[in-house]
Amino acid sequence: MTTDPALAALVRAAQGGDTVAMNELLDRLAPFVSRICGPIALGQGADAAQEALIAVFTSLRGLRKPEAVYGWVRQIAVREAVRVARQDRRAVPDELSELPAPGDPQLGTDIADVLARLSPEHRAILMLRDRDGMDERSAAAILGVTTGTAKSRLHRARQYFRKEWNA
Repeated sequence: MTTDPALAALVRAAQGGDTVAMNELLDRLAPFVSRICGPIALGQGADAAQEALIAVFTSLRGLRKPEAVYGWVRQIAVREAVRVARQDRRAVPDELSELPAPGDPQLGTDIADVLARLSPEHRAILMLRDRDGMDERSAAAILGVTTGTAKSRLHRARQYFRKEWNA
């Protein structure tokens, strides 16, 4: 995601202590953070997004390149979503019901059920690669792992998803 010059200026103003700029920046980043946290932290997505925005607020002065704010925020959001999801470890149904027809609203629920069975790390790599279209190297950097680890997690996540889907 490309940062426009106005957003970079807003980041600089917020870094300088401008509270109005900070509020506006957080308001602009909130939907982006929610889109990242929701699929990873599932039912705890809103909590993960809030934690991520708090981390952005407290760490913003350390951002050296305001024009890279989206990449920086993505890293924070993924990290917080995985952390919150690990804490949640909620119970999920053991089996899926019959496979719904394409376009059936139940299909989205069934996909969410299968995703909920994955570990937060596996959900994160699936979201970064298959939903956001990132390459392994970029996804690995965001997750703080080696490219090889990202590739193996992606392989295991896809394999597990297929197995659970077809069960």
